[in-house]
Amino acid sequence: MSKGLLITLGVVGVLVLCLFVVGGSYIGAKNQMVAKDQAVKAQWSEVDVQLERRADLIPNLVETVKGFTKEESTVFGDIANARAGMLNAQGPAAKIAANGQLDGAIGRLLLLTENYPQLRSSEQFMRLQDELAGTENRIGVARKRYNDAIQDYNTFILQFPNSIWAGIAGFKQNDAYFKATEAARQVPGVKF
Repeated sequence: MSKGLLITLGVVGVLVLCLFVVGGSYIGAKNQMVAKDQAVKAQWSEVDVQLERRADLIPNLVETVKGFTKEESTVFGDIANARAGMLNAQGPAAKIAANGQLDGAIGRLLLLTENYPQLRSSEQFMRLQDELAGTENRIGVARKRYNDAIQDYNTFILQFPNSIWAGIAGFKQNDAYFKATEAARQVPGVKF
């Protein structure tokens, strides 16, 4: 064999090897992006299930409170509207925004216990309030896991060379994090 043919075969061999390395990198990165994207969706599903559970508890809580507080129709209307908004919201970003509205409405409902002491002595109200508190804890855990999954996904697709492969494969950064609402950021007043 001639020296030119050997050099050509060597160059072709190096190019084929580089093609395998680059192709393997792309395939491996894309598979991980798919897995991480699916993890985000699975974690969102858990958040959604817990939000639905809370939405299902709210009508019972409202009916219990209505039995003691006939004149608080504004609060009940706000809760009904916020609940309907959350149940009709499509996608994580819309549900997160609607959830903030519902959080505020539930907070106003629970504040009624200050004005109606007999409500605090209602066994049904206390049981529903405990169930709601348990659900809120589950929502908090699910939100954290969801935010962690988004962070893991975003970190992966923003790292080099994954950012190149993400652009080619159509994966984009996910900014649908759960964040504290403005109402939750305010320091509550303490009265003695």
